[in-house]
Amino acid sequence: MASKRVLITGAAGFLGSHLCDRFIKEGYLVIGMDNLITGSMKNIQHLFKLKEFEFYHHDVSKFVHVPGQLDYILHFASPASPIDYLKIPIQTLKVGSLGTHNLLGLAKSKKARILVASTSEVYGDPQVHPQNEDYWGNVNPVGPRGVYDEAKRFQEAITMAYHTFHQVETRIVRIFNTYGPRMRLNDGRALPAFIGQALRGEDLTVFGDGSQTRSFCYVDDLVEGIYRLLMSDYAYPVNVGNPDEITIKEFAEEIIKLTGTVQKIVNKSLPQDDPKQRQPDITRAKKILGWEPKVNRAQGLQVTYQYFKNLSKEELYENVRFGEKV
Repeated sequence: MASKRVLITGAAGFLGSHLCDRFIKEGYLVIGMDNLITGSMKNIQHLFKLKEFEFYHHDVSKFVHVPGQLDYILHFASPASPIDYLKIPIQTLKVGSLGTHNLLGLAKSKKARILVASTSEVYGDPQVHPQNEDYWGNVNPVGPRGVYDEAKRFQEAITMAYHTFHQVETRIVRIFNTYGPRMRLNDGRALPAFIGQALRGEDLTVFGDGSQTRSFCYVDDLVEGIYRLLMSDYAYPVNVGNPDEITIKEFAEEIIKLTGTVQKIVNKSLPQDDPKQRQPDITRAKKILGWEPKVNRAQGLQVTYQYFKNLSKEELYENVRFGEKV
């Protein structure tokens, strides 16, 4: 029997590259697709020697054509950090709307099951804690974060429309803060930012008073949850994340202890609409997928820190790359 084929968009990104690894390990033929606006070929260079992997350099906001059979599509193409989507807001909106529309159309024509990567950002600055899938969110559509939040909210809406109107097999994962090897060091998110600052001998920057909370999930746990959701029969959104909540100030202190540095914490003003609390309610994932995270933060941070420690000096100081204005 021929191996099943899966298309993974955003394949050269942090999560996309780990998903490529997982599906190859599971015996699939993987087609990676990325326009490399925030992704890096370094994340998937180890896959090019494999006959089970092929790569398309393409922007999914434009028409997507993949010849031959497709069994599954995982749509992970999108800027995912505040630095990215504040610098490239139009591309962010286009990949969440036009890109999702194109891939849903591809799933319909190929009779493929599609999983789209949504985010905890659909909850905005939440007024419900912890956040469960029945909460509709508190989002400012015209604020600086609106380009990402609303792109993902639209993505969920059009995905459900294709499910109900065209009977496309769809899955929606709401991803909470995730970390691990292959994160971009300078992408503006707390974990790589703190480790990068520590390794460069800089003070750690905490926005606001540091009382805002986040819940960090190790990438291997997240990938397992995504895989189980794709293989499930459940079409509505599912939170996948680690409910172990910590304040940003405490997290910065953990990073200082982990890296053995002597930097101090400096406070800067809190960005507009920055969520005060972020913690997933994973009751649905436990019940439907039999999933919960296994890797605790101390274990995951140790692996992630070793990855960053092995970066070259050039990579340690590398600026974030962005595409042309659209």
